[in-house]
Amino acid sequence: MGEHHLGAYGGPQEIRAGTVLLARRQPLELHTADGLRLVGELALPADRDPVATLVTLHPLPTEGGFMDSHVLRKASYRLPALAGIAVLRFNTRGTTSPAGTSEGAFDNAVGERFDVAAAIELAEFHEDPALPDRWLLGWSFGTDLALMHGLDPSITGVILLSPPLRYSADSHLDAWAASGKPVVALVPELDDYLRPAAARERFSRIPQAEVVAVEGAKHLWVGEPSVRRVLDEIVARLAPGSEPLPTNVPG
Repeated sequence: MGEHHLGAYGGPQEIRAGTVLLARRQPLELHTADGLRLVGELALPADRDPVATLVTLHPLPTEGGFMDSHVLRKASYRLPALAGIAVLRFNTRGTTSPAGTSEGAFDNAVGERFDVAAAIELAEFHEDPALPDRWLLGWSFGTDLALMHGLDPSITGVILLSPPLRYSADSHLDAWAASGKPVVALVPELDDYLRPAAARERFSRIPQAEVVAVEGAKHLWVGEPSVRRVLDEIVARLAPGSEPLPTNVPG
């Protein structure tokens, strides 16, 4: 994967697409209420307890989405070290990544409700360390899962990357509106499915929703400028004051 692991030695180095910063990385298994085992990983700050937690939901697995989709992978590589944020990634049912294959089969955002619940439960009850201030981060299909199945008392808010609003309905938006919880939608200017003007109209059902139009970005957030913008927006909500993230890491 062209990864470049950065430890505690050497002078200032630029953070590149494949840079892996120091963290405690724990492979894990999630267990769903309908009896499936899901493959995942928890990335924790190397030398401190996390200040906040990101529970990530990946893009559509039938189109190649999985826990290693690049923005989620880079969040796990950078945010524990640079902002003290724990990052939980996992493969939804029937999804394969280098970490392994989750049991079950893709279920068009229906059975996946058990997958979302298992991830939220693991984060809520994790000990040593506790995982505080838990936010959902959905990307594309993952935004539908977050809106449909992620409104849980233990979740602080939700960040949506390229929300297509394909599976989720107005009733789900209305439920988030009633909750008062933060809803942040990062919408690429050149998105393939839902662009900023249409997104503002759809999300107007949620008074507290914040629609952030990202100039020049596309649905897949390819390129370091797009990735850095996404990560800075995440950090601004979960660890205010830690943004913008550095582009170089001192030894």
